[in-house]
Amino acid sequence: MASVVEYKGLKAGYHCGYCDSEEGKVSHGMWAHSMTVQDYQDLIDRGWRRSGKYVYKPVMNQTCCPQYTIRCRSLQFQPSKSHKKVLKKMLKFLAKGEISKGNCEDEPMEPTMEDVVAGDVALINKLDIQCDLRTLQESLESEEKKKGRSAKKAESNELIQSQHPEEKLGSGEPSHSVEVHTVPKPGKGADLSKPPCRKAKEIRKERKRLKLMQQNPAGELEGFQAHREPLFPPKAKSNQPKSLEDLIFESLPENASHKLEVRLVPVSFEDPEFKSSFSQSFSLYVKYQMAIHQDPPDECGKTEFTRFLCSSPLEAENPPNGPDCGYGSFHQQYWLDGKIIAVGVIDILPHCVSSVYFYYDPDYSFLSLGVYSALREITFTRQLHEKTPQLSYYYMGFYIHSCPKMKYKGHYRPSDLLCPETYVWVPIEQCLSSLENSKYCRFNQDPEAVDEGRSKEPDRLQVFHKKAIMPYGVYKKQQKDPSEEAIVLQYASLVGQACSERMLLFRN
Repeated sequence: MASVVEYKGLKAGYHCGYCDSEEGKVSHGMWAHSMTVQDYQDLIDRGWRRSGKYVYKPVMNQTCCPQYTIRCRSLQFQPSKSHKKVLKKMLKFLAKGEISKGNCEDEPMEPTMEDVVAGDVALINKLDIQCDLRTLQESLESEEKKKGRSAKKAESNELIQSQHPEEKLGSGEPSHSVEVHTVPKPGKGADLSKPPCRKAKEIRKERKRLKLMQQNPAGELEGFQAHREPLFPPKAKSNQPKSLEDLIFESLPENASHKLEVRLVPVSFEDPEFKSSFSQSFSLYVKYQMAIHQDPPDECGKTEFTRFLCSSPLEAENPPNGPDCGYGSFHQQYWLDGKIIAVGVIDILPHCVSSVYFYYDPDYSFLSLGVYSALREITFTRQLHEKTPQLSYYYMGFYIHSCPKMKYKGHYRPSDLLCPETYVWVPIEQCLSSLENSKYCRFNQDPEAVDEGRSKEPDRLQVFHKKAIMPYGVYKKQQKDPSEEAIVLQYASLVGQACSERMLLFRN
């Protein structure tokens, strides 16, 4: 089945939810009547993104807040200290029902706005449902000040004991371990003239080892080796950090206070599970939009919800070499004690899991569900990779460096940003210094590099006109409108040669 799209052209001068500019946004858009997962994969690798069935691409050098496509290399991802705190907080809640009393100032989490603004890893331009964030501005500014104070404390501590490069994420600089040797103050520190203190446990182990050697002096080495494993477990094993999977799937006691289940449901009214949970999922969405985004009730009705989060142009595909769940659009539902408390809307594509949106029950804000869901989605990507090796990336939507509340996406490392001119991926660390100087940047450092996937033969572009499919070379001979060629060539340059040959451009 081929993708069928209707190019809508340039849309300029509309409201931006990121900087609150009334007329700053500029983007190209098209309506996708249907789309294959491979075509959408290629489009998001050229800076496109979907909102329902509307697919749009910001005009990066003109829009007020340039939006760079960001992806996390999920296989190399290591959770930071703050990520681990969120996972431990969830485990404590599930096991014992413990509720954290908010984040202390001296406990830097990922920016606290993640919870305020939705923690939605994909806070997308709501073209179908306009998102007004002005009411959050004051609370966000006060939180930025708090973070500034705690970040200063954290930075001074890191200079002394930075051991994990992934911890120093906000600066954009690669972190280096710095050892600082200080002289102990009088009355404090170790007395170097005395032997170092030893734990009683270590002394007992040493005595046992000596006793074994005395009992069997001839087989001294043999006896030592035979008992070495239980007596002296290698330090590397005991100190090895837990993996993301260990932290998420840690076993709970039989009498655990709560039960959390994550279900993957295809976005389709023909799916019985999606259909039976629709009402609950929709009610949660309304509660979330009204509490978090201050949306009036008439802006979060069933029609808006369906168009925005339940309508997808992606055609479900189940190839033999693909993941067991197949490719397409899904809702990842978080069921706590038998009720839905959060929903992650995702697309599963040939090379990635793409986060579309995330909404949750504000009553559970204390669980930092935005961060938690992102970590679950990274883990899910890694699970899919085991069956489908080419699927290894987690796409987080757009990274907006000029918008403080969207910078948190850069904390999921290692990650790459898409060069807006040559469409190659560049590690985020190499992009940050350029972004500090200019909102719009070409990340590819090679001045000779060009867009390799650009439209080179527009006549091969496929057009769907009057129920017939034809190459653009044939179609243009029938056209008398001089503006038609400019529109079609603009579309071709934006989607690239491969997509222009596969997708059908509907012309009326």
